Amino acid sequence: MVGTRTRSRQAAAVLGALLSVVLVASACSSTSSSPPPSAPHGLPAFYVVPAGVSSKAPGTLLKYEKTAVAGVQAIAYRVMYVSTGIGGKDVAVTGMVFVPPTAAPTSGRDVVTWSHGTNGMGDICAPSTNYTDEDLTTVPQASLNALLAKGWVVTASDYQGEGTPPDLLPYLVGGISGDNTIDIVLAAHQLSAADTSKHYVVWGHSEGGQTAMFAWAAGATYGARQGFTMLGTVAGAPPTQFASIYAFLETSPYRFYLYMATVGYNTAYGNAAVPLQQILTAKGISLIPTLQKGCFTYLENTLDKYTYSQLIKQNPTQLASFAPILAENDPANFSSVPSVPLLIIQGGADEQIPVFTTQILYTHLCSLGAYVERWIYPGLDHYGVIAVSTNDMVGWIADRFAGGDAGGSPAPVGVAGVQTESCGTPTTGSAAS
Repeated sequence: MVGTRTRSRQAAAVLGALLSVVLVASACSSTSSSPPPSAPHGLPAFYVVPAGVSSKAPGTLLKYEKTAVAGVQAIAYRVMYVSTGIGGKDVAVTGMVFVPPTAAPTSGRDVVTWSHGTNGMGDICAPSTNYTDEDLTTVPQASLNALLAKGWVVTASDYQGEGTPPDLLPYLVGGISGDNTIDIVLAAHQLSAADTSKHYVVWGHSEGGQTAMFAWAAGATYGARQGFTMLGTVAGAPPTQFASIYAFLETSPYRFYLYMATVGYNTAYGNAAVPLQQILTAKGISLIPTLQKGCFTYLENTLDKYTYSQLIKQNPTQLASFAPILAENDPANFSSVPSVPLLIIQGGADEQIPVFTTQILYTHLCSLGAYVERWIYPGLDHYGVIAVSTNDMVGWIADRFAGGDAGGSPAPVGVAGVQTESCGTPTTGSAAS
């Protein structure tokens, strides 16, 4: 539904035929003729899921390998780990761990865990396959390097469905991607070269902003296992008020997000709750395999040549079976909040997430007693705000790791006239646990 690209970029590589995932099956007997496990089509052997994942706890590191990432000032590791997936099942998820080249402090390196924005839905869209392709990463390398320059480890989940089964990302299912974003922090702690502490901050933008919101909501529960402490969360342009966003995007160049979201929710919740035959046209149904053939730019070029009505025949937000799904995945419906400080960042000229929707979200979270700051950068669009706000955000995160009052962070200065507001009682980093 929302992404971090405002215009077409270089065409994403199309790997040819329809991608399929070969699920790893346990042998039934010593004479079983089951084929050996394989990686999703087009991906290297690292992406083969080992047997026995369901018996391991979320956060378990399954395997890792060092990999080169041009332009990133870190030692990079591709990782596979266990996390919570569709239906609460323990599944394999892939991602990246970026380790600064400088020595770790005696207390270990603090961690910023990045949740990526819309980049596609297929296995080949996993950012860990190519972290120099902006279609996949959705984070400017300058922003990544700014975090690494502080001596922090940066973790980055691919999310279930990109790089690992199922064969499509359950797009905009916030609880799944939120858990994936937390569990990679636990997995990185088992990577001796990373030498991490148990303190971390979550950061994500757009789809990743929604992910960050759900990770934040779980900060005192799922995010506090094994003694780990979430000290803060930064949510960039988090999608909320889905009915309003839906209407906003119907006639926009980003209407293909609505198509992606429909199929993503169907992946997670099934056809009874998200009946594709009722929602999509025959053309829309026929184009579902397209979601496995390429990533953001490919989908933009392939799907946006169709009008909204050529792909979607009924607004799913008006279906009774769909309403509970939207409510479950909208952070504006949180009924309780953690003590973890939250920062919402957005461009004032955001063309994908209406600014008024995050104002409603802010007001709701304030009413629940959360400590929330909201920074609106005038004149900046959905994607452009990331680079401009990075240094301001890094200062805010540094204060969280230093244990300072959330309300005492420096005012944002990325551009003149940043609009700021805050609510709740400021807390120190140590109080977030």
